[in-house]
Amino acid sequence: MTILCAALSMAAAEACTNFIVGKKASTDGSVFVSYSADSFGMSGFVAHFPAATHPEGAMREVYDWDSGKFLGCIREARQTYNVVGNINEHQVAIAETTFGGREELVDTTGIIDYGSLIYIALQRSRTAREAIEVMTALTQEYGYYSSGESFSIADPNEAWILEMIGKGGVEKGTVWVAIRIPDDCISAHANQARIRKFDMKDKENVMYSKDVIKFARKMGYFDGKDADFDFAAAYCPADFGGLRYCDARVWSFFNMYADLDMNDYLAWASGDATATPMPLYVKPKQKLSLQDVQRGMRDHYEGTPFDVTQDIGGGIFNMPYRLSPLSFKYEGKEYFNERPISTFQTAFTFVAQLRSFLPNAIGGVMWFGTDDSNMVVYTPVYCCTTTIPDCYAAEYADPVTFSWKSSFWVFNWVANMIYPKYSMVIDDMRKVQGELETRIYNQSKEVEREALASIGNSPKYAVKMLNDFTCCAAETALTEWKAFGEFIIVKYNDLVVKPETNGRFHRSSTGIGARVSRPGYPEAYKKQLVEQTGDKYLVPAAK
Repeated sequence: MTILCAALSMAAAEACTNFIVGKKASTDGSVFVSYSADSFGMSGFVAHFPAATHPEGAMREVYDWDSGKFLGCIREARQTYNVVGNINEHQVAIAETTFGGREELVDTTGIIDYGSLIYIALQRSRTAREAIEVMTALTQEYGYYSSGESFSIADPNEAWILEMIGKGGVEKGTVWVAIRIPDDCISAHANQARIRKFDMKDKENVMYSKDVIKFARKMGYFDGKDADFDFAAAYCPADFGGLRYCDARVWSFFNMYADLDMNDYLAWASGDATATPMPLYVKPKQKLSLQDVQRGMRDHYEGTPFDVTQDIGGGIFNMPYRLSPLSFKYEGKEYFNERPISTFQTAFTFVAQLRSFLPNAIGGVMWFGTDDSNMVVYTPVYCCTTTIPDCYAAEYADPVTFSWKSSFWVFNWVANMIYPKYSMVIDDMRKVQGELETRIYNQSKEVEREALASIGNSPKYAVKMLNDFTCCAAETALTEWKAFGEFIIVKYNDLVVKPETNGRFHRSSTGIGARVSRPGYPEAYKKQLVEQTGDKYLVPAAK
């Protein structure tokens, strides 16, 4: 789990997805970084670390972000910056996905885990490059407790992918490579190491640990020429699971937006580790908007060879989700489920929007939602925020205590009503979700214009305005989503459909509820049922 995860769950966020969009690849010059924090048993909230000045010699305790285990103490920075969720006051945003890699390289003596590394770096960095320097220096000095990680690190001008893995106690620190994503490109990573060969002479766009190749040689992971060194092949060799469960999500994002034929990489995404790997980044066929990135986060491979919506696994109403774990055994053989971008195990999701053409307080916004990215309403959390909306507060987001005050629990409540009757209800959800997100987005533009007009003469007023809107938008989404949940309980109670127009249910001439309709089985499911049961349920012909 990273900064926004609510509970210190024993299960790590091992199945997350990140998208990256460079500023020349977006419609308005924004840099985008998206994230879904996916782990069963985890809940989501927005954490806040206020800016502070610390006394000389102050120490900071470090606790493993996944388990809560005390790992040790490190020197505190003299000055730390305001951090809200995964973004700080300087519009630096960091997200992650765990690739794991070689198990023997986990260093149990390390003091810095990947989750702590993110929020410590955000508190100490003014740019993406600074964040990379902070993260790599911290793990070198104090050791790295976690397994292999891919980090998305961005500011209003640059976006980078940093991949690092520990040294298993053989040596202190980490081996790592960081590559800048070109401004006119998009990229993604999803629990599989993505950096392969890199240009060691390109000091402007490539950073790496001095021993990244030397250590691989020492451990027997690589024995070729330096020019042929492949980070992913050395430290996280591809296998079926790493490709089909993980890189397939990258393939799907590229398939939506990349300006190239993704059929060339279908074998790789399907799980063939001998096929041609996907590039780290690609140029998009058109510039992406905020809404495009959000749409990508809601994907279930619809319309691709990995589409999960059409087979019997989706049940009567074509649910685009599958039960965990990802694989199962039947009669001595092992089978698997697809793992799309959107999943019900998500605790929270965001799309960070970073804008160089606006003051930091206005330009940096984390569009945030709790639970499954397919069914959230993304609301803005501005990077100047110092008062967290109640519905995003840790106080109400306990993973084993339901609360109507918690966005995490209300959105889960609605989603869990929709899952078993997905195709019946999803159009209703899309309508309400679309209208609410559009309204909040349009309101944000008005608030930003007013804040921009006043920030020069009254910066405190501008910041308060943005903070107030952050809270208002989140609480509005909570209230209206709860009302939507009440609506679908009434409309689809007992798997029938009550007629309504614009949310108002019809009544008969005598005032009682109008007659319901009973849609029964969809045609595709009727076919599956009859083929499986034969004449068992055939009504005998009249004699």
